[in-house]
Amino acid sequence: MRKTLLLLFSVLCFCIAGAQNASIKGIVTDTVNRQNLPNTSVSLLRAKDSIMEGFARCNTNGAFTIKGIAKGDYILLITYPHYVDYADRITITDSAQVLNMGSIDLILKANLLQEVIVKQQLGSIRLKGDTTEFIADSFKVQPNATVEDLLKVIPGIQVDKNGKITAQGETVKKVLVDGEEFFGDDPTLVTQNLRADMVGAVQLYDKKSDQAAFTGIDDGKSEKTINIKLKDGKKNGYFGKVNLGGATHGYYDNQLMANIFKNKEKFAAYGIVSNIGKTGLNWEEAGSYGDNPLSSASYDEQNGYFSINGSYDELDSWTGNYEGQGNPRVQTGGLHYNNKWNDDKQAINGNYKILHLNVDGQGSNTSQTILHDTVYYNSQNSRFSNYALRNKANAYYELQIDSSSSVKIFAEGATTHKTSNTFNESEERFTDSSLVNQNSRALSSISDNKSINSNILWRKKFKKKGRTMSFNLGENYTSSNSTGYLNSTTNFFSKGNPSGNLVTDQYKVNSSQNTGFNTKLTYSEPLSKYASLVFNYGVIINNSTSIRSSYNKDAGGKYTDFDSIYSNNYKFNVLIHRGGAAYIYNRKKLRISAGNDMSYTSFTQTDVHADTSVKRSFVNWNPQSNITLQFSQQRRLSLRYNGYTNQPSIEQIQPVHVNDDPLNITIGNPALKPSFSNYMSLYYYDYKVLKERDISFNASYDFVQNDITNKSAIDTGGKTVTQYVNINGNHRLRLDADYGIKIKKWDIGVGFNAGYSRSRNQNFYNGLLNITDGDNYTGGLYLNKRKENKYSFSLSGSATYTNSVSSVQTGLKTKYWSYELQPFAEVFLPLKIQIHAEGDYTIRQNTTVFQGNNNVFLLNAWIAKKFLKNDALQARITGNDILNQNLGIFRSVSSNVISQSTNTTIRRYFMFSLIWNFNKAGTKTPGND
Repeated sequence: MRKTLLLLFSVLCFCIAGAQNASIKGIVTDTVNRQNLPNTSVSLLRAKDSIMEGFARCNTNGAFTIKGIAKGDYILLITYPHYVDYADRITITDSAQVLNMGSIDLILKANLLQEVIVKQQLGSIRLKGDTTEFIADSFKVQPNATVEDLLKVIPGIQVDKNGKITAQGETVKKVLVDGEEFFGDDPTLVTQNLRADMVGAVQLYDKKSDQAAFTGIDDGKSEKTINIKLKDGKKNGYFGKVNLGGATHGYYDNQLMANIFKNKEKFAAYGIVSNIGKTGLNWEEAGSYGDNPLSSASYDEQNGYFSINGSYDELDSWTGNYEGQGNPRVQTGGLHYNNKWNDDKQAINGNYKILHLNVDGQGSNTSQTILHDTVYYNSQNSRFSNYALRNKANAYYELQIDSSSSVKIFAEGATTHKTSNTFNESEERFTDSSLVNQNSRALSSISDNKSINSNILWRKKFKKKGRTMSFNLGENYTSSNSTGYLNSTTNFFSKGNPSGNLVTDQYKVNSSQNTGFNTKLTYSEPLSKYASLVFNYGVIINNSTSIRSSYNKDAGGKYTDFDSIYSNNYKFNVLIHRGGAAYIYNRKKLRISAGNDMSYTSFTQTDVHADTSVKRSFVNWNPQSNITLQFSQQRRLSLRYNGYTNQPSIEQIQPVHVNDDPLNITIGNPALKPSFSNYMSLYYYDYKVLKERDISFNASYDFVQNDITNKSAIDTGGKTVTQYVNINGNHRLRLDADYGIKIKKWDIGVGFNAGYSRSRNQNFYNGLLNITDGDNYTGGLYLNKRKENKYSFSLSGSATYTNSVSSVQTGLKTKYWSYELQPFAEVFLPLKIQIHAEGDYTIRQNTTVFQGNNNVFLLNAWIAKKFLKNDALQARITGNDILNQNLGIFRSVSSNVISQSTNTTIRRYFMFSLIWNFNKAGTKTPGND
């Protein structure tokens, strides 16, 4: 009997022990400093009556374990001096369960109230790896507000008056929608037209290069990117905006934007009919819509591709864009489509744009040319009338063949038809005001430009992680054809008296063509978990032809007399073999890359008219290195060096006299050498989310060997003949620093910035070396205050000091101050009335060259009232340049030439607009259609 009781007691003890075999473990840390907290008190309380069931203290590493826990509901209570108590309800469902709580963060009591207040102000912010994610609904904006309005209230993001976005001290290069490009490279099509209430989150991150994203090896190349994540319930339906506006003085502005979303399938269209300068929706419209005269090409050794550059040809010098000069009349529109299917293994993205643009106006320019023995003062007046019709389309298709390989095909094409008519009158004088020359010149041209670019990229991952191979094949073709007339009459003077004249009356036919192919094979091999080698080899072929033909009038008055001085037929063929290797080391806080490419470049230059051919070859080196210290997710330091070679363009080497401006003749130089640039930069950034404090610092320096500059000769009549030559010694230095913080007591954002730049540019005038040193000093201040749905105010100001001196006359220096003040105010009144005003006050100090009143205060404002359900309709009255002071002034200091220009521009008008936002996207929610 005794043995039986002993056996039963042992079994019971075993069962009790087995029933209490569960355990809890974790690590206690400081949420701010991310330090482990030793000796922290950890208690396990029974949920129903708070009776303690377990207790432990953290070891020196902040770790704890409580064992022998039975099934049931509990409260885990953690306490540490000066920190807020942590309590969490947990449930043990299995007697053998091991519950790992991971890292448990405690908050200092002193920071608790501040953090609660800051979180109310900032909304919800999540840090995911290298991505900062802002939950959109946490930031309050007006009904029917755009994504741009949303970005303006997110900490660390600034949007200027042109829609350009700066985040964490860097310019945002891309704005994506659900990870996809929207209308290609037009970011403001997203920010100014997508509705804020459709956005689930705004993600801010450094987008790695396609190669780095594919290989998983960070090559140090990235660009600041914003991704707009749409709410799941807003990915089906349609929405858009209609803007109809008419104004005084014949101004008008009509816009339509429509979007249709169906899960991953998106379709969008926009149209603009306007004459207030709205020619596109990108903050850098010239880059998106413009394809300059495509008549020359140069190879970018740093990035490994050819860029197509328009030659300096005043006959066809207008790029086909509106750049703030003249009165524009535009009809433009575009279509966008993108979709993913087959489990996202296939994707397509396509865009089409059309632009019909007329620009006419007039302008004036005054300039000072400094020589060693005299100074020329030039004044010019001009009239122009231009027209352009452009069509542009691009698309890419991507196929994920299997889990390890993919192919991406891209194609782009554009056509541009332009007509341009310009009339110029100018006169040049000596210091004593005596005449040097007078000129009247008329230029007219009709041109057609075409471009076709395509690319195919194949990528393959191997079984070994980090071992990859990719092959890229690209093609580009451009052509430009223009015809036109040059009529010029120049009268020369000697000591103020007429001394002769020059009459030019020519018909010109210019054509150019460029065909290029490039291939690149890249292979990456991992050396360890953190280090890799990347090898590449490629062949580049580029063939260019430029034909310039000038014809004088014959005895019968027809343009048949061929002028060989101003005509030429030139071919420039380039063959490049390029290969290299790079070492890449990548850990969480340290990233290092260093490598060097070597290329063998051979030129074949053929002058068809002279029946001569020259062959040249060069060996070019392209070293590059980068070191990045990632101290934390929001603080980093980067140091970069790049050395790269730039080849001369066909326009710079073609041995032809270009007389489109008979007072300024240019001549190409077939003996030009490639230039080599050394570029170094230092970048530091530190951002505190809770304090809304950011610090950034940028420093860069570059110097160029065999830089391409001008060698000019000016005769006593003021006629200048310029040829391109190589020179050493040009360099540039730039420093920029920014500091911003939120003053919590007054709820005011304050920012400071400072900058300094220094440059040395060299050229030759009348056989003398001219060295021009320029310095710019800038300082600025920014203040802003905002109360949700009540008001928003900001004020920014800056002062810049410019100092320039040329060695040909060191006693004649250009020194002046310029100031800029930009106030902004927005007030929300009862009855759904909103008042908005913004100004730009620019003060330019007078100089010996610019003695007139150059100060301008641009004031724009509007008042609006909202109607209908959900404020879908808005009536707005806008005043543009209310003070009527927009003079279109631009001042520049370069080399030994100082100039200032004024141009016809859009001035004061008052416009009445109706803006209708229509929306039927996703499931209906209160306050939304």
